Amino acid sequence: MNVALGMQQDDERLERLSMIRDSAAAAVPRDGDLSRIRALRFSPEGMDRDRWQQICAMGWVGLRLDEDTGGIGLGVAELVALLEELGKGLLPEPLIEAVMVAGLLPPDLCQQQLGGARLIMPAGLARSARLEVRDGQLTGQLDNVSLAAAADAFVVNTCQGLVLVEAGSATLQVDCQLTQDGGHLGCLHFTAAPVRRLDVPESRLAAILDEASLTTAAYLLGCMQGAFVRTLEYLKVRKQFGQAIGSFQVLQHRMVDLNIQIELSRAAIEQAAASIDSGTTTRQRELQVSAARLRTTRAALKVCREAIQLHGAIGYTDEADIGLFLRKVLALMNTCGSLQYHQQRYTALVCEEVH
Repeated sequence: MNVALGMQQDDERLERLSMIRDSAAAAVPRDGDLSRIRALRFSPEGMDRDRWQQICAMGWVGLRLDEDTGGIGLGVAELVALLEELGKGLLPEPLIEAVMVAGLLPPDLCQQQLGGARLIMPAGLARSARLEVRDGQLTGQLDNVSLAAAADAFVVNTCQGLVLVEAGSATLQVDCQLTQDGGHLGCLHFTAAPVRRLDVPESRLAAILDEASLTTAAYLLGCMQGAFVRTLEYLKVRKQFGQAIGSFQVLQHRMVDLNIQIELSRAAIEQAAASIDSGTTTRQRELQVSAARLRTTRAALKVCREAIQLHGAIGYTDEADIGLFLRKVLALMNTCGSLQYHQQRYTALVCEEVH
């Protein structure tokens, strides 16, 4: 009976994962068309507000929240499956950041975030707090804030805990610097900006940051999968010496090696997601998330760089879509923890286990 129940639950989860992946077609074309992505490159907000409303209407921002708070109540496995599909199409809208912040907001603000009425973005959550709130006001500077020009408010990490700061006032100036993927990073200048304190335990923030790091890995997995498929198709049609270059054994071997990197990354991500969904310990969560990020980030860099090489000289031009995948990987590789951070954390946790 227990075996039958377990098989039924597995079938139901597989069906949910399939439905989640299919729903991604509403945001990224299945035919791989990147014309929308090109049109949004270096635009003032770096995203499409109409498309963001569609994403919110799909319920994706609340995918990890309980149903009684307006969410869908699904697991990390479903979230990473969704982000992998969206990564294949280089979705520019800040879904990872919005999902992260939704889990930190009080009910009134959370509903605004879920419904798309406002876009509240994280600012410095993955870094050690150094700004201080004094007399209910925040003064200082915070840089490297993703898509800051599009945000209606920010959740900021301070020495006194998380606070909400509204955008669009004279007390907050946002200076933006373009990134190579076509988005931007903002530098926030606070001048006695009024804040609203958010009561979020450190343990909850740490768990949400790890989930965001894992979903970033899933997006990177989608990026390299998208680059791999495009390269595979190119090798089938590009001809040299009267035959498709994909028939050359040396190139076939290179593609096999790249596919192995993709599948190893997928296995690491799925293992970490399953572990979190099963309620693992904090230590195991941190260990598996860092392992997945390290493997996936390195693999994404390798796959996307080699994809450009396999396209030949055309791959290095800005007109070639294959280059967009590497630009996105380079822009995201340090999101929610750099390679150095995850390497140090993983090494420390493994050493603890040995001793």
